[in-house]
Amino acid sequence: MTANFEFFSIDLTSIIGTLINTLLLFFVVKHFLFDKVNAVLESRKTEVEKTYEDADEALKNAKELETEYTEKLSGAKEESAEIIRSATKKAQVRSDEIIGEAKDEARSLVAKANSDIEKERKRAVNQIKDEISDIALSIAEKVVSKEIDPKTHEKLIDGFIDNIGK
Repeated sequence: MTANFEFFSIDLTSIIGTLINTLLLFFVVKHFLFDKVNAVLESRKTEVEKTYEDADEALKNAKELETEYTEKLSGAKEESAEIIRSATKKAQVRSDEIIGEAKDEARSLVAKANSDIEKERKRAVNQIKDEISDIALSIAEKVVSKEIDPKTHEKLIDGFIDNIGK
């Protein structure tokens, strides 16, 4: 069947042959090429999706780690503040103990010094009493050995007083 037109002609067998060739070419290309290309494209799509999933997972893990580290850092700051408070408290207690021990030692030294002063005072008083007794005996011997008139008696008393000062 052929239709003739003046400037072009349509050949139906040619058109049908071309359509059959196109369909055959399509099926052959589809069978040998499209499946493999689709498999490669599907593989790439899967890889890209997996990459995005991995990136999302990595981002999620990074955010979790950031949160965890922030909490740990906050906890570490609180712990360090507590350690400092504890150390300060211990240092204050130890300081108070040392001051208390020093005060006790000072009190005991003062008490010992007062005791030593009291002993020395008693010894000095006893020594003075002994000296006074010796002087009194010496005067008594002189008085007994001589008869004393009021002027001599006054001289002896003045001498006694002078000897006490020495």
